[in-house]
Amino acid sequence: MKILVINGVNMNMLGFREPEKYGSMTLKDLEKELYAFSFELGIDIETFQSNFEGEIVQKIHSTKDNFDGAVINAGAYTHTSIAIRDAISSVDVPFVEVHMTNIYKREEFRHHSYIAPVCIGQISGFGANSYKLGLKAVVDYLNTNDNE
Repeated sequence: MKILVINGVNMNMLGFREPEKYGSMTLKDLEKELYAFSFELGIDIETFQSNFEGEIVQKIHSTKDNFDGAVINAGAYTHTSIAIRDAISSVDVPFVEVHMTNIYKREEFRHHSYIAPVCIGQISGFGANSYKLGLKAVVDYLNTNDNE
């Protein structure tokens, strides 16, 4: 089973940007933790980060026929990007939306996600564990739906 983990805009600043909200873990640290967790789950993962909406859309398109599922933290694009939403809905791949912080405890504009309705679920507020929960959720979803 192969799962793509997509990190969107500003996630490359993890560990430096607002450490009181996101902590001191860098994106590289997070990716190392996720690769270790993927071995526990018995899956292969690939990670990807971009600050450019079009690159994220292209990477989502690449999931078709190349990945079994995906976890996405689109960052601020969560609240603005119809293009990313449309890209997810154009591929027949289950996506889980994740956020390190609880977006519903933050500014009101962050309470709306354009991508949640085209994902199988959303996990927020658990820091790096949001990604682990997202990976576990997509794997469980795939295992359940493969048996039906």
